[in-house]
Amino acid sequence: MIRFECDYTEGAHPLIMQKLLETNMEQTIGYGNDPYCEHARALIREACKQDKADVHFLVGGTQANTTVIASILKSHQGAIAADTGHINVHETGAIEATGHKVLPLTSENGKINATQIAEYVDAHWADSDHEHMVQPGMVYISQPTEYGTTYSKKELEDIYKVCQEKNIYLFVDGARLGYALAARDTDWSLPDLAANCDVFYIGGTKVGALFGEAVVITNPVIQKDFRYSIKQHGGMLAKGRLLGIQFETLFTNNLYYSISKHAIDCAMQVKEAFVKKGYSFLYESSTNQQFPIISTADMEKLSSRYTFSTWEKYDDSHYVVRFCTSWATKEENVKALCNDIADL
Repeated sequence: MIRFECDYTEGAHPLIMQKLLETNMEQTIGYGNDPYCEHARALIREACKQDKADVHFLVGGTQANTTVIASILKSHQGAIAADTGHINVHETGAIEATGHKVLPLTSENGKINATQIAEYVDAHWADSDHEHMVQPGMVYISQPTEYGTTYSKKELEDIYKVCQEKNIYLFVDGARLGYALAARDTDWSLPDLAANCDVFYIGGTKVGALFGEAVVITNPVIQKDFRYSIKQHGGMLAKGRLLGIQFETLFTNNLYYSISKHAIDCAMQVKEAFVKKGYSFLYESSTNQQFPIISTADMEKLSSRYTFSTWEKYDDSHYVVRFCTSWATKEENVKALCNDIADL
């Protein structure tokens, strides 16, 4: 069975495994204070053009989201997010478990916009009973979204401008950030993202690492005591160098971008195969997640050889499915899938 259901079915890039083996018996200080973590931080600051940013390594995406949000918000505040956003749908109430409500906005193709955010915040303060309601304290967006769509540079700038005007923070979930950076229609760079939010993270788990995410805090106001929050929320790894080594490797010789581009190239081949066959898509995605609308019969044919996600029922005889490529997707598997799509 060839797997296309997600982008974390494989282990880690061979260069990471090689480096972990080479350094396995070294003795270093723990909790992310080792030389490998320090070098990885320097490489990430350089890549982001943010020499004063704080960089912290956490073990996973949910730990990153809960730790960042809990460290920023006051007890009476919540996080504005798309109704389809990861923290609202796929984290088992992890944010609410920290005492902070997710404040969902209706999304279009997985995205929310600056106007919506401004209207929501203004409506809160215009309500005479606002002190009886959860106060919006931040905006959370994903880049790319759960639907594989991306925010343009202008959209990011507009959202950040509104957040600054309304005195709330902007947090960008970058679990699949590499795939957004490598998308062929992307008009922004890593420094652009870093300059247009208060905090974001660079996903490793889904982009070449064995595990781990790098949280980048650019706003000095929220940098203080973040390590206390990491520890309190179970995100601090005693053998922290295991994270530093991975991100040091990913940010050496442009590896993070090159392996992300491989995933995009594979996804575009799959997309083209569906387009040639006349299929339409629920979302126009230029990243590694593709959502074709296929018949039940064709779905059954493909599922005999491939695993993929059943996203939602489209009508009585069609489903929206998700095919997801990764940094490790094999060219021969993509070719086989494309041939089978052509034969449907």
